[in-house]
Amino acid sequence: MANKILVVDDEKLIVKGLRFSLEQDGMEVDCAYDGGEAVELAKQKEYDVVLLDVMLPVYDGFEVCQQIREFSDMPIIMLTAKGNDMDKILGLDMGADDYITKPFNILEVKARIKAIIRRNSRKSRDSEPKNVLKVKELTMDKESRRVFIGDREINLTAKEFDLLELLITNPGKVYSREKLLNLVWGYEYPGDVRTVDVHVRRLREKVEANPSDPQYVYTKWGVGYFFKG
Repeated sequence: MANKILVVDDEKLIVKGLRFSLEQDGMEVDCAYDGGEAVELAKQKEYDVVLLDVMLPVYDGFEVCQQIREFSDMPIIMLTAKGNDMDKILGLDMGADDYITKPFNILEVKARIKAIIRRNSRKSRDSEPKNVLKVKELTMDKESRRVFIGDREINLTAKEFDLLELLITNPGKVYSREKLLNLVWGYEYPGDVRTVDVHVRRLREKVEANPSDPQYVYTKWGVGYFFKG
C-alpha cells in the first residue's frame, strides 16, 4: 500500500517539485496551498507524513500543526526558510516530529520521510496486542476466541480453535497426530488419531480458500500437520 503524504506550501514550484519526486518513489501525494486547506485535508484522510511549510496564508504552519494535533498524531515535518533555534523549538512544541530548513535537499527530505514511516511502522507492530495473531488474511483473537479471514468471521468449534491456536503459535513445527490428540484433547481422551484428521479437514474447509491446496494448515506426509503463514 502506497504511503500517503500531504505537502503544504504556498510556493507552487516547491510543491510541484516535491510531489514529482515523492511520486517517483511510489508515494501518494496530496497538496495544499494554505493552512485552512491543509487542516481540512488532514481531517479527511490519515497521512503517513505531513510536510508543512511555516509561512502560509490563512493559518501559518505552527497553527496548522497545533490544530492537527487536536485530532491526530500523524507525523509532521516542518519546512521553513527560518533557521533560528526559536522557530525550531516552537515547531517542536506545537507537536512537529521533525524540522527541515529551506533551501533543502530533496534527498534529505525523502530520507527523513522514510525514517519516520519506518519508525511508526515499528511502533505499530510493537503496540499490537500479543493476544491478536495475524497471518496473511487470517486474524486470531486469543482472548475473545474469534477468528477472521479478512473481515469475515469464521465460526470454529472449541476444539477447532484450540487446534488452530496450537499450530499458529508454533509456525513450522510439525506435530504428529498422536501429539495433537494429546495436547488438544488430553491424554485421557478415548478417541483415536482419526479425530485429528477430521478436525483438520473441517478446519481447512473453514479457513482455507481452497482446502485441497492449503495456505495455512499443511500436511507433512507420514508425520502430521504444521502451520505455515
